[in-house]
Amino acid sequence: MQPTRLARLLLFPLALLASRGYAQAPILEISGANFRPLPIAIPAPQALSDDARPAAASFDEALVLDATAAAIFQVLDRKSFLADAREGFTAASITFSRWADVGADALVKVQLAVDGTSLRGEMRLFSVASGKEELRLVHVVPLSEPRKLAHFFADALYRHYTREPGPFQTHLAFIHRVGKNREIWLSAWDGRDAVVIAKDGLNVLPAVAPDGNSVAFTSYRSGKPDLYRERPGAPPVLLVSAGQMATGIAYAPDGKHIAYSLAQGDGTNIWMANPDGTDAHAVTDTSYFINSSPSWAPDGKRLAIVSTRAGSPQLYLLSLDNPKDPRRLTFQGNYNQTPSWSPRGDLIAFTARDERNAFDLFTVNVDTGKVNRLTQDQGNNSEPSFSPNGRLIVFTSTRNGPPQLFVMTADGKNQMALPMERGEFDTADWGP
Repeated sequence: MQPTRLARLLLFPLALLASRGYAQAPILEISGANFRPLPIAIPAPQALSDDARPAAASFDEALVLDATAAAIFQVLDRKSFLADAREGFTAASITFSRWADVGADALVKVQLAVDGTSLRGEMRLFSVASGKEELRLVHVVPLSEPRKLAHFFADALYRHYTREPGPFQTHLAFIHRVGKNREIWLSAWDGRDAVVIAKDGLNVLPAVAPDGNSVAFTSYRSGKPDLYRERPGAPPVLLVSAGQMATGIAYAPDGKHIAYSLAQGDGTNIWMANPDGTDAHAVTDTSYFINSSPSWAPDGKRLAIVSTRAGSPQLYLLSLDNPKDPRRLTFQGNYNQTPSWSPRGDLIAFTARDERNAFDLFTVNVDTGKVNRLTQDQGNNSEPSFSPNGRLIVFTSTRNGPPQLFVMTADGKNQMALPMERGEFDTADWGP
């Protein structure tokens, strides 16, 4: 649904106000030993009419979740708030000393209104110390999508303080285990508002397509693993059906190529093709070894792969200019797999099995080879996937019993479960 004419008229001038705020706000340096999350107060949104109240609850849950998961904010407990709940929405009507008393550096206020079948939100961000408004935005979404509005505002807050794109208007593809079936679903970044892509049979290893609205995956629907692409409500499109099995599709950053692994004869090699599967050709050429799990570098010139050419599954860096001489990247442990190359280019996250046969997550620095452990002593943790801005990682964990999806920062901090419905979920891919 398109925004109303009134909303479209409002968006332009308020975007100008937002850009002025960006120019003045301090930049949060996310990395480094001196980083301190910004204490921020986010009161419950003000519903301007009774018909906005149901949407306000969903909006509120999503905005607080986004701000908490971002890990650049210290979201203050509302139980500590001292300000009058009836306090106004403009700087002149806010008693900033009451917010300073609870330790807030920033204050976010939101009003929600219903306009026919649309939900209109207005967000204002204030500096508590100066008492000035730093950011003002208006945005309109369908009334049925209040979480989408929250994700828009969360990304605006993220960009305001970091000058980087936020990760909250992006998508996840993941597996939903239902009995013997493995279904592919596509959702918002937090696992909510999910729609089914492939429902019956064994479907695995999803990858969000560059359009963010469809998913490529491996399916056994023909009796052997083949590669398909599918969008909600549309018939599946066969991309690759060759050899004994084709698995693990990955899209190049520019969307112009796919990489995947193909088993033929006694070996499994990495192949490349156009996004529709045409012009396929082998990248590696080794007999008796397994080369799999390609993950693209952000420059589109290299792949991280898993190879058994040294006797056990290890991570290698493969230059497309010289694919016959890949560089080994991991040397610790005898079972390293599922690489995910950060869009920032510096790190590759991966799954490793330790000496206790537990699976945990690590990152390895592409240039130095330094390995950093992200998870430990909390069940099995596997299948990492970086957010499109490279700041967060979604992963599978059994720490609470059945496999669930969790999110954390790229250095393993702020680990939290996604607020999904009951069930078993794994193998998420974080895409645009």
